[in-house]
Amino acid sequence: VQLQACGGGLVQARCSLRLSCEVSGGTLTSYTITWFRQALGEEREFISSLWRGGISTVYADSVKGRFTISRDNAKNTVFLQMNSLKPEDTGVYYCAASARVIVSTRRSQSAYHYWGQGTLVTVSS
Repeated sequence: VQLQACGGGLVQARCSLRLSCEVSGGTLTSYTITWFRQALGEEREFISSLWRGGISTVYADSVKGRFTISRDNAKNTVFLQMNSLKPEDTGVYYCAASARVIVSTRRSQSAYHYWGQGTLVTVSS
């Protein structure tokens, strides 16, 4: 399974971006897809997860109400719509996939077997 993350860029605060994560080599609905973010000098943190099957979603408190995760099964792609961006949203965004992650560990990066290369989001104030 390979993941390709795209859509990062430089935007001003309060603007929007949409990230995409295209999955190849596997059926998208078989995997839980999760976005993580890593700011410079910080540890990678959980942002949002879409449960395999595409029904259940979960968000970090810091992005709840501003970010939306969704999927297009026909395109084998998961999206992260990011609205009302803040400078603290700056970082490299990674998508990750796992067919076996369980609910209690889905916020943990160690639970994921497949990773995209990351896409940089920079939000200026």
